[in-house]
Amino acid sequence: QVQLVESGGGLVQAGGSLRLSCAASGSIFSINAMGWYRQAPGKQRELVARISRSTGRTNYADSVKGRFTISRDNAKNTVYLQMNSLKPEDTAVYYCHCEITWGNPTYWGQGTQVTVSS
Repeated sequence: QVQLVESGGGLVQAGGSLRLSCAASGSIFSINAMGWYRQAPGKQRELVARISRSTGRTNYADSVKGRFTISRDNAKNTVYLQMNSLKPEDTAVYYCHCEITWGNPTYWGQGTQVTVSS
């Protein structure tokens, strides 16, 4: 079992920045990758970004490339999502997740709200 605790959501104006953090605990050794999905009202949950715990390989949604950066600190078992140039369409609940195998979310955080005002 892995537990994920997120922090860093909030309200920001368009063009602003936020940084999300997600700390993992439990069976850390089993984690292959960590990252973030998001879900806006009335829409399906979608991948935002993921990062390999061992290699640092990353994967981003096209809609956030060039604006968001995912990074990790393995010593702290924490992953970060730096979000710059935020747009109203980035408004969603952001869920931290981890993957035992690449591309397959296994565990989820509780979610943190990000709201971007125009």
